[in-house]
Amino acid sequence: MTRKDVVITGIGLVSSLGEGPDAHWEVLSKPGAAPVLDEAAFAPYAVHPLPALNLDAQIPKKGDQRQMEPWQRLGTYAAGLAIDQAGARGLVSDMHLIVAAGGGERDIAVDEAVATALCTTPPAEAGPILNERLGTDLRPTLFLAQLSNLLAGNISIVHGVTGSSRTFMGEEQAAADAVRIAAARLAEGRGGIALVGGAYVSQRWDLVLLYGAGGAVWRGPFAPVSARTGAGGFVGGALGAFLVLETAEHAAARGAKPLARLA
Repeated sequence: MTRKDVVITGIGLVSSLGEGPDAHWEVLSKPGAAPVLDEAAFAPYAVHPLPALNLDAQIPKKGDQRQMEPWQRLGTYAAGLAIDQAGARGLVSDMHLIVAAGGGERDIAVDEAVATALCTTPPAEAGPILNERLGTDLRPTLFLAQLSNLLAGNISIVHGVTGSSRTFMGEEQAAADAVRIAAARLAEGRGGIALVGGAYVSQRWDLVLLYGAGGAVWRGPFAPVSARTGAGGFVGGALGAFLVLETAEHAAARGAKPLARLA
């Protein structure tokens, strides 16, 4: 079977460095560019904060914005950027969707209430109380297997992407698999265009405390890895990244300029 060439025609990228590939390239190619940091919001832990986004530009309905968690808004926004750069708004009905998600939002108020209750509960009674609170207070949207489906659903609703949908749950490998499988499907002739990507937001107290308790988060004023001595740790951030992939012939037929070719 002859495999088709697959190219990238759209990139949607949002991080602490800005919005879009051009903004990122400008910062990353500048000698001595400093990272964007917020060392106050989650002190003593620093984070790389997201820039202010004009959500209305990609998620026009306020109701849609309100019902999404921050990571879902970020992913939906980045997906729209990729579609726009590819000039593919008129192709969304035939566009396949492959989404990866690493984790959802926590309900901090519920976490605090459960922790407070357990602190004053005898160990023998803690298990039943915890199960009861999880059954009554935990939002169904936090069911892990559904997180990537939530993002895919929001992208479909907001941007009208109604081709086939496939989702992956996990960390780095899930994102790599999403791109790999999207490219493989196109290369095998199972479609002409696909939208693939994911989003993650770590500016959340639950994650900061979870990783902080394990000593995995950098504590104190920021220092690059090369300048650290002794204890290490990562500095959390947020990222929304989506690609529009097409077969080379599909892109050529509509006059789209490839940005890169996948090997």
